[in-house]
Amino acid sequence: MSLSIDKAFGILPAAVKLQARRTELLASNLANVDTPEYKSRDFDFRATLAAIKGRDDVLPLQRTQSSHIALSFPDEDTHPDLLYRIPAQPALDGNTVDPQLERAAFAENTMLYQSSLEFLDRRVSGIRAALRKE
Repeated sequence: MSLSIDKAFGILPAAVKLQARRTELLASNLANVDTPEYKSRDFDFRATLAAIKGRDDVLPLQRTQSSHIALSFPDEDTHPDLLYRIPAQPALDGNTVDPQLERAAFAENTMLYQSSLEFLDRRVSGIRAALRKE
C-alpha cells in the first residue's frame, strides 16, 4: 500500500493557503479605509474551496511522451476570483470599505486560519505517530 501525503492531508493545505490570501485582502482593505475611490475586495472562501475539492475528483492530465506540449495552469489555490464588496452606506469619496465589517471578517478569518493550522498540525502528529508505530 502506497502512502500519499496529498491524500493524507486532504483539503487542509489548500484551506490554509486560501485563508492566508484572504487575510492579506482583508488587511489591505483595512489599510485603505481612508483612501479615496478604493474598492473593497474579497472572495467567496467556501465556493473557492469547494471548487478546489471538486477539482481533485477529476482525472489529472498526463504527458505520455516528452514531445507533448506541457500544460501549465495558474496556481488557482492562492489566486481566486476577487469580488467587489457592495457597501451598505457608500462614502462621498467613493471608498467602499466598511471598517466594522472588515474587522469582523478579519477576526473570523483569523479564527478559521488558526483552527485549520491546528487540524493540520494534528494530522501531521498522527502521521508521525503512525510512522513511529506508537
